[in-house]
Amino acid sequence: MRRFSELDEREILALAISLEEEHGRIYTEYAEGLKESYPASARIFTEMGKEENEHRRWLIALFQQKFGDHIPLIRRQDVAGFVRHEPIWMVRPLGLEKVRAQAEDIERETRNFYRSSLERTSDAAIRKLLGDLAVIEDRHVRMAHQLNEDEITDDVKQSEAHAERRAFVLQYVQPGLTGLIDGSVSTLAPIFAAAFATQNTWQTFLVGMAASVGAGISMGIAEAMADDGMISGRGHPWVRGAITGVMTALGGLGHTLPYLIPEFWTATAIAALVVLVELWLIAWIRARYMDTKFMRAASEVVLGGLIVFAVGILIGSA
Repeated sequence: MRRFSELDEREILALAISLEEEHGRIYTEYAEGLKESYPASARIFTEMGKEENEHRRWLIALFQQKFGDHIPLIRRQDVAGFVRHEPIWMVRPLGLEKVRAQAEDIERETRNFYRSSLERTSDAAIRKLLGDLAVIEDRHVRMAHQLNEDEITDDVKQSEAHAERRAFVLQYVQPGLTGLIDGSVSTLAPIFAAAFATQNTWQTFLVGMAASVGAGISMGIAEAMADDGMISGRGHPWVRGAITGVMTALGGLGHTLPYLIPEFWTATAIAALVVLVELWLIAWIRARYMDTKFMRAASEVVLGGLIVFAVGILIGSA
């Protein structure tokens, strides 16, 4: 890996060409990934991509004039000091805020590159072009931050915010909530049945661990295999499955861990209290993200959970 201070004017121009080409492709991918859910933002990234390609042509023309037709291949990963940007443009669907933040980082880094390059060259034509590009990149930083406030009206912002919230709910909240409900409710019966059947906290703990972890694995695999997310917009299946599996396991472990306490009735009382907290948390999430009134969500979730809870106690006491 080369240090930036070791590059000469020829290599600086070659690196600038590589950066502009890379950024043009990235912004084109941003636009492609955003066009369905965020069309206004997609148009802005399309224009930014076109500008980056125009900058590349300016740089190539100057390079040919100064150094000939052979442009050495120098990329950001070949020079120390450049940040490796996460390839979020390869993920579908794209998250708007993350794209905006990354575009701002890219433009800020490129602006700083051009400013530093001015100190490394004495050729008037090269200095002029690098200085002009630094000014343009500074404008791109503001554009990436604001995404053209004039073009994106309040109505467009509201529409895009709604689409982004919907994507967040579909990809993260919904699978997490599904897992939490399954883990919290479905494990109630076996755990409390084992508790009242044995009145042995350690054996109850083992049953709870098996039920929680087993349910987490089962639910995670089932969610991952449900669909690939392409049509539903629910995101990558294995990410969604991992969220569901982890939340399922946590839902069961919440009222399993109290049975590490040796005293049976103390452990059971704490476990029952944890169950109530879990059910109220589920109700709050449904009210917060699923547009369900809190009291309705609470009555549905708490009633269902208490029924399963009672079934477990009755079976364990039989």
